Amino acid sequence: MPRILLAEDDDSLRGFLARALERAGYEVRSCADGDEALIALDDGDWDLLLTDIVMPGADGIEVARQAAARSGRLRIMFITGFAAVALAAGDRAPAGARVLSKPVHLREIVAEVERMMAAAA
Repeated sequence: MPRILLAEDDDSLRGFLARALERAGYEVRSCADGDEALIALDDGDWDLLLTDIVMPGADGIEVARQAAARSGRLRIMFITGFAAVALAAGDRAPAGARVLSKPVHLREIVAEVERMMAAAA
């Protein structure tokens, strides 16, 4: 079962995302901030990092950089409510990362995750 590391500081959104991805057949580890996500990186191999960009502690870009350095095959997707941050993320994010702007529908995120996973298979 593909494994997703989810880092999102909004409790409600994190819960909705985790449940939607689990229903779609993914194993999901949810983290409330970037620091927690950095610790979770050591919990084995992850197939996808789905992270907010602006969070307490380490931001999503830093989490993605460290995750990509540990695994070159990891897919990375950012979600953010800040358009300017989303635009800047492309310059600082690991190659191949996808950025989705909030608000985003759960179906859209699940569909994008499925596309990213299928492309790497």
